[in-house]
Amino acid sequence: MSSTNSASADACALPPVADAAACALPGTTGREPERSWTGPGPQQRFEVLRRARSIAIVGASNNPSRASYFVATYLLSSTGYEVYLVNPRETEILGQPVYASLADLPVAPDIVDVFRRHDDLPGVAQEAIEAGAQTLWLQLGSWNEDAAAIAESAGLAVVMDRCIKIEHARFHGGLHLAGFDTGVISSRRQLLAR
Repeated sequence: MSSTNSASADACALPPVADAAACALPGTTGREPERSWTGPGPQQRFEVLRRARSIAIVGASNNPSRASYFVATYLLSSTGYEVYLVNPRETEILGQPVYASLADLPVAPDIVDVFRRHDDLPGVAQEAIEAGAQTLWLQLGSWNEDAAAIAESAGLAVVMDRCIKIEHARFHGGLHLAGFDTGVISSRRQLLAR
């Protein structure tokens, strides 16, 4: 190989691991842990949702621009689940009473759907165990393998980095490309009246 080819090959080589931060996406440190945990597939997620009768939303918000508000609205209006909202700073959201903690709920929730900061997730996993939950569900964008290990060691099913609203709508035929419930159950396009 000529020296010119050797130089161009060096320019295309991957940087050493120590320089990996230079290639990180903006806003990341380049030191995020690799994802070694494997979550349940579609059939298992469907079964979790099918078996559940109650869902507790930890980190529920009264702010309509927050994802937890949107999910709570969907679950209350479009599903048959008993929905319990948990937030120590609120007393009522969407006309529903809000509980200060999972321990204050009148029932053991089947699913604990979590909208909390990354560092809070292991503690919420422990609270879900103590509340008698069957599943710890971490919303879209939430991934914490420590929380998953805590929950799984106590026998809970774990779903991470998935939106419960999107998953429910997908399995029940109401997912529009924009994520809204269309009310259409068929895969056929509907003809509009002219």
